[in-house]
Amino acid sequence: MKSQNAIDCLGALAQETRLAIYRLLVKRGPQGYTPGDMVTKTEIPAPTLSFHLKELQRAGLLDVRREGRFLYYSANFTQMQHLVDFLTENCCSLADEACDTTCKPLPATQAKRKRA
Repeated sequence: MKSQNAIDCLGALAQETRLAIYRLLVKRGPQGYTPGDMVTKTEIPAPTLSFHLKELQRAGLLDVRREGRFLYYSANFTQMQHLVDFLTENCCSLADEACDTTCKPLPATQAKRKRA
């Protein structure tokens, strides 16, 4: 992921309503929700919901599929993982020890190349 993509994703999520919508879709998983379902669950007016869905979709954080006349929105878990990977790719790379069991520092030569 490039920095601009990460900025777009973080910018889209840096708004309370969009963050709530995204978290709802993450909970739902790949099945997703129709906009009508989301209006019922969130009590966000349909025009407002549509605006926020477009912003999340523009950032690549949503997948949309059509089943008949219905659209289903779901979280784009691949994009979410790319964002998490981008944010943590250099985790502890300048530390003498690992931060925890899931984050291992890069060898000193790799860390120097990453900084360059």
